[in-house]
Amino acid sequence: MITTILLVVFAVVAMLVLVGAARRHYEPVPDLLALEEHTRPVDLAAFRNLVDPGEEDYLRQRLPADVFRSIQRQRIRAALDYVRRTAYNGAILLRVGESARHDHNPEVAAAARELVTNAVRLRLNAKLATLVLYGRIVMPDARIPVSRVTEAYEHLTQDLVRLARLQTPGSVTRVSAAV
Repeated sequence: MITTILLVVFAVVAMLVLVGAARRHYEPVPDLLALEEHTRPVDLAAFRNLVDPGEEDYLRQRLPADVFRSIQRQRIRAALDYVRRTAYNGAILLRVGESARHDHNPEVAAAARELVTNAVRLRLNAKLATLVLYGRIVMPDARIPVSRVTEAYEHLTQDLVRLARLQTPGSVTRVSAAV
């Protein structure tokens, strides 16, 4: 009983720390066209492949156990790099959303608020995924999915494209390519 209470208290404190870290305040990015200079590229298809349980099962069935664990650790390290990139980009897009949140155009302000909400959600998911992936490096046979990060990142990029359409319609392709 005491162990359960301690775990719950630890989980609540960890969640508060993660939410606080996800909402850190930064200088706003000057405009959407400057995103290329501030973001890190993410190959979402490759990232999805790395965290796909079906792909993991395929490798597990076709490789000897020791080879699978070695390759799985490499895949997990690559996934960690993608998680870090998405978290970093989430922080940048959080700043973009915060700077556009008070726009005089209500559609732009609403799109910016949605971008901020999803950026915070992505950063929180990325922090949790980082913890899970580090645990999986130690235990590569563990089956703990981290696909929420890929889903959250995809939603975030859709929100960014929506904001770009409202603020700078001619730059949508360029803005979407930046993330």
